[in-house]
Amino acid sequence: MAIAASYPFLDVLWTMFVFFAFFIWIWLLFTVFADLFRRHDASGWVKAAWIVFIIIIPYLGVLVYIIAEHKGMADRSVQQAQQAQSQFDDYVQSVASKGDPASQIANAKKLLDSGDITQTEFDQIKAKALA
Repeated sequence: MAIAASYPFLDVLWTMFVFFAFFIWIWLLFTVFADLFRRHDASGWVKAAWIVFIIIIPYLGVLVYIIAEHKGMADRSVQQAQQAQSQFDDYVQSVASKGDPASQIANAKKLLDSGDITQTEFDQIKAKALA
């Protein structure tokens, strides 16, 4: 109980604030470095200059980078998400069954007979195959 009395509630709140501010700072730093290395429009010298600026004056460097490159950061992030979605869609299409409707219905019937799917699921698969 003596430990709790020697560490007041406002100190706890301040410690939590400092911890979360530090966590956000680290997250911003990783975000800036990830975006910096993801860029294809900047030369190696430009990237090196940004890295030196961020290391020498960290807070100002990160804030200046975010202000100067905010539009590019958003565009690169969206482009990376679209590329990942496209790769996922291509993978799903490559492993998805593209057989004829009769084989799809036969496979669904096997699943129904084994109890892996219900009658309503079988009917849905059959309707999709015949559509």
